[in-house]
Amino acid sequence: MTTAATTSGTHPGYMPGFGNDFETEALPGALPQGMNSPQKCNYGLYGEQLSGTAFTAPSHQNERTWCYRIRPSVKHSSRYTRIDLPYWKSAPHQPQDVTSLGQYRWDPVPHSDTPLTWLTGMRTMTTAGDVNTQVGMASHIYLVTESMVDSYFYSADSELLIVPQEGCLRFCTELGVMDVAPQEIAIIPRGLVYRVEVLDGPARGFVCENYGQKFHLPARGPIGANCMANPRDFKTPVAAFEDREVPSTVTIKWCGQFHETHIGHSPLDVVAWHGNYAPVKYDLNTYCPVGAVLFDHPDPSIFTVLTAPSGVEGTANIDFVLFRDRWMVAEDTFRPPWYHKNIMSELMGNIHGQYDAKPKGFVPGGMSLHNMMLPHGPDRNAFEGASNAELAPHKLDNTMSFMFETRFPQHLTEFAAREAPLQDDYIDCWESLEKKFDGTPGKK
Repeated sequence: MTTAATTSGTHPGYMPGFGNDFETEALPGALPQGMNSPQKCNYGLYGEQLSGTAFTAPSHQNERTWCYRIRPSVKHSSRYTRIDLPYWKSAPHQPQDVTSLGQYRWDPVPHSDTPLTWLTGMRTMTTAGDVNTQVGMASHIYLVTESMVDSYFYSADSELLIVPQEGCLRFCTELGVMDVAPQEIAIIPRGLVYRVEVLDGPARGFVCENYGQKFHLPARGPIGANCMANPRDFKTPVAAFEDREVPSTVTIKWCGQFHETHIGHSPLDVVAWHGNYAPVKYDLNTYCPVGAVLFDHPDPSIFTVLTAPSGVEGTANIDFVLFRDRWMVAEDTFRPPWYHKNIMSELMGNIHGQYDAKPKGFVPGGMSLHNMMLPHGPDRNAFEGASNAELAPHKLDNTMSFMFETRFPQHLTEFAAREAPLQDDYIDCWESLEKKFDGTPGKK
């Protein structure tokens, strides 16, 4: 049993594990034992279930959390008014005069002088699939300079995978508090209410909005029980609550639209909870990469941290893939990523350092997009350097990039095409690649 104080002035506490069945209470005796729905809960609390899957989902997939709260969530919802967040888009979103066919790369989206919160600072770069049928995803950049004050949000459309690149944010959720900094990630489940505060700003980062089945750990197969992302390194917050009578705004994202409602109190009033549907954070530096120890280059799927399955076995709705520092030891091998055309669409982001396939131009905070069946790979300098390097053991250091990979084509938004700092000359990085073939047998 884990306890914590109210969110005001608290230092976040965490419980280890991924997909565990947790139990936690912020006041002693607030969590019922031996049953979920007693006739009367301690402290005059209300029992309420938050379901993340259908009731009839297979037991190994079923996710739900029982909450014991000051008010039931029907008191956190009133008449809704539609509002506009013009930079946050949902699929299907295919502007007619925007071309998504191509290889694209962006410099970091710069901060502006305009104060921005988690909601007003979200900038959608690509969309894929259909939010209404709960398949596909969207990728975003967030720019945040100000905390949400008496303002709360939840998405009925999606879970959010958050990848900070600059600055530190605090996520005050119904189920507890998480501080998330660069080289960490966080997942906020669909339907969970939260507020975002700036601890160290300005803050910038990446978001993968997952419309489909939830992220989970990939199957390790022959790798066995260890390495890659280990469950014990994921951290879920302990219970923390607010009992504040203050005019507040709750915004909901529903089928790609945004609505807000006004209530007279904080909705973060869960005093105790138990279950397996909860927010989680993860330190990317605990990811243990696996790679070739003799020759050749494994598929980048070997670096998968989390995967969100589709209805097609082995083909993900989304994979979250991490390229972090590691040793390169393969003999007689072209060590950087090879040239490639892929049935999947790959959106990459640079958290810090240098990415080995393209030493120049892909900078921290930047992004690239290689859509389905469009070729990509090292530029000439990277190719020549790797082809002629002395193949001694080499530590690929000071690097951390990631990939949101999906089976759907990713469509650019107007912001990505016109306002974000697109590198117009990116496609030219392969122009100087030379023809080396001359028909001579055995030539290398």
